[in-house]
Amino acid sequence: MVFEKCRDILLQEIALIRQIALLQEQIKEAVISRDWADFESHFSVLAEIGEEFSVLEKRREELFAAEDTRPVNGEAGSRDDHRGRFYAFSVRFPRVQRNELTGLYRTLKLETLRVQSTGEALMGFFAGARAALAGLLEIAFPDRGGKIYTPHGKPVAHDMRSMVLNRIF
Repeated sequence: MVFEKCRDILLQEIALIRQIALLQEQIKEAVISRDWADFESHFSVLAEIGEEFSVLEKRREELFAAEDTRPVNGEAGSRDDHRGRFYAFSVRFPRVQRNELTGLYRTLKLETLRVQSTGEALMGFFAGARAALAGLLEIAFPDRGGKIYTPHGKPVAHDMRSMVLNRIF
């Protein structure tokens, strides 16, 4: 029962992290092709998936903590010493089940690292593009004081939406 719960949570997390990777790839392609039409929707979907992932991660950690009642390798210690540790949790299962869980856990961690590095690279690119754009606008329009305005003359918040410009100045 506990094994199945853990496996299901790990499989769901892996599926979500792969959806995030797919969305990151779509965002990258949208940036390369300068297709800004669905740009914000990509980020909102990404945020929704991130929330789902956080819920699953919390469920997984609670499962590890709830089942972690024995010290590892017969060492003396309190229950809190090993709370939430995956490998201390997985040692309680037979070899086949343990190998399956540890394989899924390693896959999850590898995919998570890959998504994090891709996300950091994308955010670095956005930050660089934003800084370049702000510098260009400061040089071209010093009277604006670094502010970005809508076509109707209203100031725009300094977030990702302010990167999208008209085709002409």
